[in-house]
Amino acid sequence: MITCHQSIHKLLILTLLVSACNTTDPEFTIPVLPQRIEFSANRQYPEGIAYSPTLDLFLISSITQGKIGTVDQMGRYADLITDDKQLISSIGMKVRGSLLYVCNGDQGVSDKSTEHTALKTAGLFIYDLSTKQNVRRVNLAALLPNENHFANDIAFDAAGSAYVTDSYAPVVYKIPADTAQSVTIINSPLFAGVEGINLNGIVYHPDNYLIVVKSNEGKLFKIDLANTNTITEITGVNLPGGDGMLVYNNDLYVVNGRNQVSQIRSSDGWKTASLVKVDTVGYEDATTNVLVNDKVYTLNARIGEVSAAATAKDPSQLQASGYSIQQFK
Repeated sequence: MITCHQSIHKLLILTLLVSACNTTDPEFTIPVLPQRIEFSANRQYPEGIAYSPTLDLFLISSITQGKIGTVDQMGRYADLITDDKQLISSIGMKVRGSLLYVCNGDQGVSDKSTEHTALKTAGLFIYDLSTKQNVRRVNLAALLPNENHFANDIAFDAAGSAYVTDSYAPVVYKIPADTAQSVTIINSPLFAGVEGINLNGIVYHPDNYLIVVKSNEGKLFKIDLANTNTITEITGVNLPGGDGMLVYNNDLYVVNGRNQVSQIRSSDGWKTASLVKVDTVGYEDATTNVLVNDKVYTLNARIGEVSAAATAKDPSQLQASGYSIQQFK
């Protein structure tokens, strides 16, 4: 015989079970990177930044030490590649699959700088991220032995060929993915300029052209890859101090003036362009950017200190350890 007390007890249990079944399951989401990541790396001065989906880490370069490090979303730094004596200053970097492509340059402020390499170095070094070993080195400066050189940034076309800007020589190098093919040069009087940084950031557009920025003059140029003699200025915007760039949803995001990121848009195939937005909050001595999870992240690299030390020819000035990565808002 079921008593009243037993009936009430069973009813309470049933009510709790039904309530539990109707409770909304917790949502499991992909971790979101913070808007700003502060990190510490002794005397790193990281001009370049990339991101490896495989490692789930930012990769950063080093002007002063010619090495590669990693930074996680918590701001924890670790060395990754440190033992390549030929990598004088690691500058612009890009990840393609399991490979890391690094520009080798020398402003004369690296621990590895010599009188023979300072202002005379342009190379593309390729590393296997799984083994951390170098798999290819390309001496780009050898193509123009009488020029000053500084390899700065990299972009890839649809076939996997790499394009590298030289900030001192007025050229863009094409390095085919097929190692049997020769490295070639894209040059133009438009690329030449006064002493200092000329060509800098470079991106590939899926419509088969390159866009490069000339820092000294704040100009953008379009290079038609179907006919690399066709090089035109993109009018309508001026980006003094233009540095690293990326293309996202057909907009161009340019780090410029060392203190902002400018979002640029074109409606005529990049014959002309206009300014959409400028983000000025959180950028200090910024250099370049990278896309992670549909967000643009920019590296604050203390690049002004590097310029001052290079001008003074005094690398001992470069002793800082604090840097940051800022999200575009």
